[in-house]
Amino acid sequence: MKSITPSLSGIAATAVLSAGLVFSAPSQALPISECIAPADPGGGWDFTCRSVGKLLHELELVEDPVQVTNRPGGVGAVAFSNVASNHADDSDIIVATSTVGVTQIAQGKYPGGADTMRWLGMLGTDVGVILVDDDSEYETLNQLLDDIVEDPSALSMAGSSGAGGWDHIRALMVAKAAGLPADQFGALRWVQFDGGGPAVTQMMGGHVDVVSTDLGEIAGFIESGDVRVLAVLSEEPLPEPFDDLPTAASQGYDVAGYNWRGFYTGGEVSNEDYAAMVEDLQTLYESDEWKTVAQENGLVPLWRGGDEFDDFVRESIDEVEAISREIGVLE
Repeated sequence: MKSITPSLSGIAATAVLSAGLVFSAPSQALPISECIAPADPGGGWDFTCRSVGKLLHELELVEDPVQVTNRPGGVGAVAFSNVASNHADDSDIIVATSTVGVTQIAQGKYPGGADTMRWLGMLGTDVGVILVDDDSEYETLNQLLDDIVEDPSALSMAGSSGAGGWDHIRALMVAKAAGLPADQFGALRWVQFDGGGPAVTQMMGGHVDVVSTDLGEIAGFIESGDVRVLAVLSEEPLPEPFDDLPTAASQGYDVAGYNWRGFYTGGEVSNEDYAAMVEDLQTLYESDEWKTVAQENGLVPLWRGGDEFDDFVRESIDEVEAISREIGVLE
């Protein structure tokens, strides 16, 4: 099993087709005023909100700076519930989401399903990484996995999702590829933090041994030399400045785990406002400024918007549910 998300080559082809997506409703210069990041500052959802909110203003797609509101809890469930209850028809609010959020929906951990929200679009995809502290005894992925297979309870691993979440699933996929039996998955000690940044901070403090998260969330730690990346979960080497990081595939483990970055809004937003919001996000995506931001933070630019993104989210939920049953997270 390689990945429950499409390969970069496959989704890139779809991105080319969707780049010509045209909506019948003209842009109303919709004043998106708030972006909700369903986690603490420093994580991937926070980055998504802050970078996109900043560019929306700089590109004059909105008149005033976009406010970023951090609403952590339940790996996005708190923000999801708040929007559903209090902002269902507010077309000035967007919420950052990703594969992590869709995983929670697939496993019934959010107070609602895909129909609860309107899915606006994705602007790029992040890639999973397995990393340790720079002072760790583990120099290679093989060394780490040998110990995990021998005694999965000997190490503690952390990420920004709970047990059965996307970060956890990716770690289990790698362990499975190394030979860890499915009946031993539960022995792997897993610790959840609200964001990859806090997980790495705790690892640097000696509280956990390994982190499974997204490259975009912890790129700064890589650049500072505080961590050692044992593997990136991509099918091919990443572009600069991360082209020297080893992939799991290059070390004999045919595993990929991508995490797209995108947005949803309330489920009762009008068709006209929804179309205008999607159009603004697509305009931002097509800018050189976004391409630069994405590359600097380890994201591969990728656009899917409107109905196509809605279809993609629903298909992803079905895929995550299937793999969750395979690894025993769901019965």
